[in-house]
Amino acid sequence: MKDVLIDLRDLVVEYDGERVLNGLSLQIRDKEFVTFLGPSGCGKTTTLRIIGGFIEPVSGDVFFDGKRINSLPPYKRAVNTVFQRYALFPHLNVYENVAFGLKVKRLPEKEVHSRVEEMLEMVGLRGYERRGVAQLSGGQQQRVAIARALVNTPRVLLLDEPLGALDLKLRKEMQTELKRYQQQMEITFIYVTHDQEEALTMSDRVIVMRDGEIQQEGTPQDIYNEPINAFVADFIGESNIIDGVMLHDFLVEFAGVRFDCVDKGFGEMQLVDVVVRPEDIRVVSPGEGKLTGVVESVIFKGVHYEIMVDAHGYHWKIHSTLPQEVGSFIGMTVAPGDIQIMHRMEAGE
Repeated sequence: MKDVLIDLRDLVVEYDGERVLNGLSLQIRDKEFVTFLGPSGCGKTTTLRIIGGFIEPVSGDVFFDGKRINSLPPYKRAVNTVFQRYALFPHLNVYENVAFGLKVKRLPEKEVHSRVEEMLEMVGLRGYERRGVAQLSGGQQQRVAIARALVNTPRVLLLDEPLGALDLKLRKEMQTELKRYQQQMEITFIYVTHDQEEALTMSDRVIVMRDGEIQQEGTPQDIYNEPINAFVADFIGESNIIDGVMLHDFLVEFAGVRFDCVDKGFGEMQLVDVVVRPEDIRVVSPGEGKLTGVVESVIFKGVHYEIMVDAHGYHWKIHSTLPQEVGSFIGMTVAPGDIQIMHRMEAGE
């Protein structure tokens, strides 16, 4: 991979005999925004802490800019971390919090002042220099934590669910702000979250993890539109996941009905998982639909209606801008390109 900054090779981590990372390998490019996404306990924060130097793997190697750094302590790495709990110094004001790392390095006061003021300007806190951190809102405290990390000009900024304590509106605003900071400073951001919307909004590349292993990596568009298995499809956005049979190339059967699709290479009569996104199901009259069913519930979600339909032995979720009447009989169609086929995931996989 061109411009590789971080190279993780066959990382294994165990806690109390339980394997948390199972031979994880990954390369991260310079100036890339990478997000580790997955449920609690999947190993994403452990991977972040290995990069930061807070954990040393049982086996495997960590390379930074071509040099092995397994045993290098955190303070010697060109990496800074922002945690969900911002860990600001309560006895210091905003300026002193941001300047702390620079003063530890014994930089000239003039340079410290210049860099702190520049950073406060970037995060929108100019004029708050003398304010105590306890007087700030949660969003402002988070900006101070980010400024304190970025003022040291690290090669990499690690962010461990930093938006988790914020309300929804502020979280969405900060997603945009974080991406702007990353682009403006041209450094590598490595972000950890279990929120798929955050991952899709900010990232150049998303790493979906489960049980200490990488399930899939790719652009947000790739991950959403071409999930590699049912777990990824279900974790990234909402999905209808149905048992199916791949009859042959470009023809699949599910819910007792045959559908043209765009997938091939599965062989004939192969059991598969079929994924259909709720927004890709079009509601039509019963006579026009390949699938027909009864509307069970309709919930208004703001930009669309969430419609649940009992059809062909499954409970289907549909997202539509048009409501339907509960109890009504409707038809449903799906275009071939909106049917995703993947190898059957067995129970426990």
